[in-house]
Amino acid sequence: MDIEKIKKDYLKKIKQITKNNEEYYEKNNPSLSDEKYDRLKNEIIELEKKYSFLNHKNSPPKIVGFKPSKNFKKVKHKVPMLSLANAFSLEDLINFEKKIINFLSKKSDFKIFYSAEPKIDGISASLTYLNGKLKYGLSRGDGKEGEDITSNLATIKDIPKIILSKDFPEEIDVRGEVFIQNSDFENLKDKFANPRNAASGSLRQKNPEDTKKIPLKFIAYTYGFEKGLKVDNQFEFLKKLDSWGFKTNPLNKLISGVKNLIQNYNEIEKKRSNLDFDIDGIVYKVNDFNLQKRLGYVANAPRWAVAHKFSSNKAVSEIKDIEIQIGRTGALTPVAKIKPINIGGVQVSNATLHNEDEIIRKDIRIGDTVTVERAGDVIPHILSVDFKKRKKDNLKFIFPEKCPSCGSKTIKEFNLTTKKEDAVRRCSSEGYSCEKISVEKLKHFVSKEAFNIDGFGKKIVESFWKLKLIKFPQDIFQLDYNIIESLEGWGKLSVENLKYSINEKKNISLERLIYSLGIRHIGLENAKLLSKYFNTFQNFKNLSKTNKFNDLLNIDGIGETQVNSVKNFFSVSINLKVLNELEKLLNIKVSKNEKKNGLLKDKSFLVTGKLDKISRAEVKALIEDNSGTTVSSVSKKLNYLITGEKPTKKKIESAKALKIKIIDQDEFLKMLNKTS
Repeated sequence: MDIEKIKKDYLKKIKQITKNNEEYYEKNNPSLSDEKYDRLKNEIIELEKKYSFLNHKNSPPKIVGFKPSKNFKKVKHKVPMLSLANAFSLEDLINFEKKIINFLSKKSDFKIFYSAEPKIDGISASLTYLNGKLKYGLSRGDGKEGEDITSNLATIKDIPKIILSKDFPEEIDVRGEVFIQNSDFENLKDKFANPRNAASGSLRQKNPEDTKKIPLKFIAYTYGFEKGLKVDNQFEFLKKLDSWGFKTNPLNKLISGVKNLIQNYNEIEKKRSNLDFDIDGIVYKVNDFNLQKRLGYVANAPRWAVAHKFSSNKAVSEIKDIEIQIGRTGALTPVAKIKPINIGGVQVSNATLHNEDEIIRKDIRIGDTVTVERAGDVIPHILSVDFKKRKKDNLKFIFPEKCPSCGSKTIKEFNLTTKKEDAVRRCSSEGYSCEKISVEKLKHFVSKEAFNIDGFGKKIVESFWKLKLIKFPQDIFQLDYNIIESLEGWGKLSVENLKYSINEKKNISLERLIYSLGIRHIGLENAKLLSKYFNTFQNFKNLSKTNKFNDLLNIDGIGETQVNSVKNFFSVSINLKVLNELEKLLNIKVSKNEKKNGLLKDKSFLVTGKLDKISRAEVKALIEDNSGTTVSSVSKKLNYLITGEKPTKKKIESAKALKIKIIDQDEFLKMLNKTS
């Protein structure tokens, strides 16, 4: 057992969770999704269970919430606001009930009633009432003391300021959740990642008038300190809250037995997408207050309650529409516009449908109820359709035969590699004649690995296009800055900064220029290979005149697919015009082709078959280090064919026909005065 390694891993996880808590509670901008946070928290707890020597003040079982902000006065909670243990599976729930029965020394058939309450994904708050009047309102803070945000909470209409009911306690802390409805969040999504962050940020405004502008809601669900409360159980207390003027969750239920809890859980999960507020699970509380008192607490969580979390990477929603997006290569990508849902702490309103074949295979239609999956940072996608909920008027989606942007015919190309028709349908227009393709090409042109023009992002590309300031790449270097300065949001300084950034990037390497052109199948690595091969921009541009496209096949790493893409690019007249104009405006650096006088200078090699003494990567490296070149096919330009086990017969025959020297790996190594 490597104790130091275990400690290092443990402290790393503690640091991550502490950092996220700070981001979540103080900055309203957490770096971890709910899924990752819960997983990390559980990993820390499991490590502490396994290794007794692990202990830290910021361990999840020891902390609740986060230290109160310096912007607000701190107030101690009379009764701490604790967190809840989590349950993720049926097994977790069975163990939860088993522990309760064992602790109470009851028989296994002892019937426990639970108050099952959907857990709203918002911000906890505690409201202290004295003689029926709201005295102050606190945030959770670190669980022991919270922030005095009374003035901000008082702006929420759902929170009663005075309660005149005769049975209202002399003093009580009413606790609940502050949240924003999904429908209201639509107007705020540009400022916040999700409704929870919006609620948190709004509650912590220094000026209550700013909070007042935000449509916050409050749902009550429990109490802290009380004096004079006359109820015996949780469900009765929820009814009392209703009678006192508080809002409670309409989906609250009184349930007994784990089997019934699961059934209710499944039913609510299905309803989740139709709710106007986010819920991330269901909280189960032992209903009887006397049993709650007997059960007590463990660490910072009650024994008598647990939060049964929904799957953090899946959710059910409804497809409102299907839109077609067009990329820089003309690919038509269908995107489902779904009813907004929260998946792993992220508000999701779009899901990719990949391509036409995917829609047909899964029979996805507008109006369908679907399961949406979001795994990590991957774009959310439609996992499945609930056909039982499909309405008769949900018609099949017909993929457009004409481009929605320019009206050109959409086609499916034949893939040379798979020898099949592509799954992706494309706009058949070339060059910059399609608006959507043109805009996406320009976005790519200014992107990080291309020209990387500081301050010239996607939104500016779209804005300048609409204003007809740019249409082709060369337009970027010939902008009318006087017009830009007159635009809203642009001042003299920002225009000067933009001008400086553009002028700075007039010096560009050949490889980055080739990449920036957005030629299909030519990524950065292939651009490097082409740059090395052509060496100068003039050589690259002259391809249209020399027509020596097939010679590109001699470049190791460049195949038929790439060659055909380059050929198609040069066949479009507007692309040639773009190249000519860019040449006038830019200083294109010559590729550094260092000539070495190595042992393999001016010699070319190709490997066929499996090598057992040296890898192909090593062979390539040795050739290049010794001034030789590698090629991808047998031609007159090939000097040596290196053979291994089970070589390609066709290559052997072609080499013999062209009288190319055939050697094995040992002979190759001898050429370098090396042995295997």
